[in-house]
Amino acid sequence: MTDVSVRGLRYHVERWGTGAPLVLLHGFTGSAEMWRPFRFAWPGRELIAVDLPGHGRTEFPSDVARARMAACVDDLASLMDALAIERTALLGYSLGGRVALRFALAYPQRVDTLILESASPGIVSLAERQARVAADERLAELLEREGVAAFVDVWEALPLWASQARLPSEVRNRLREARLGCSPLGLACSLRAMGAGVEEPVIDRLGELTMPVHLVVGADDAKYVALARTMADRLPNATVVIVPDAGHAVHLEQPARFAAIIGDVLGTMTRPTVGSRCRS
Repeated sequence: MTDVSVRGLRYHVERWGTGAPLVLLHGFTGSAEMWRPFRFAWPGRELIAVDLPGHGRTEFPSDVARARMAACVDDLASLMDALAIERTALLGYSLGGRVALRFALAYPQRVDTLILESASPGIVSLAERQARVAADERLAELLEREGVAAFVDVWEALPLWASQARLPSEVRNRLREARLGCSPLGLACSLRAMGAGVEEPVIDRLGELTMPVHLVVGADDAKYVALARTMADRLPNATVVIVPDAGHAVHLEQPARFAAIIGDVLGTMTRPTVGSRCRS
């Protein structure tokens, strides 16, 4: 583990293994620790797992503007410089997937292959973006007013997580404990700075990405299956993998299958086409 200060903000990073780099970005309420179960899954790779602002052990600024997506993307480039990583495979989940996608658009020369798990290119409708900003503000105020436990009760009741009811109780309990360990002010900052409604969508820019892009989604997450297919239609070099018996968090709900999918991608990085365009 290491802490790296970039552009005035201290980031926490976990590193496992040796070999070609694979940078890992977690989802909202997560941290670098979410990738720990996979630290031996991909031999020949050095895993570099980053705590995003407001999460884990990474700082969050008092100025929300400093935590916005564009700043986070530039921070990631500076972090790679500090770690002597010129190019990398990049894997992002949910919030981390949105960061990874925008990083690839801003710094395409630094991404060998892009892997997005349950990621969105942004909300196209202005009215929907405004509604999302309002909803995220209510969650941020709940965090500030009542603390993280009250927030987690609301968060875990969202339909997005319904498929996780199938998980063993010990797995669900570990996930809840991890969420309860989050900083309420950090999460509030993240919601306001990098919530899905804050950023303009990048769907019309996907044609700029010429590197292989692999989209991994759970079959039970209908919204993100549709998003993945829409994104694949815009990407020049995309593969979609739809994982049965999984929802939004494929890595958690089907970890062995997820490890195998990523291993396949990493083992065939130099060959643009991996299997069929859409697999399930």
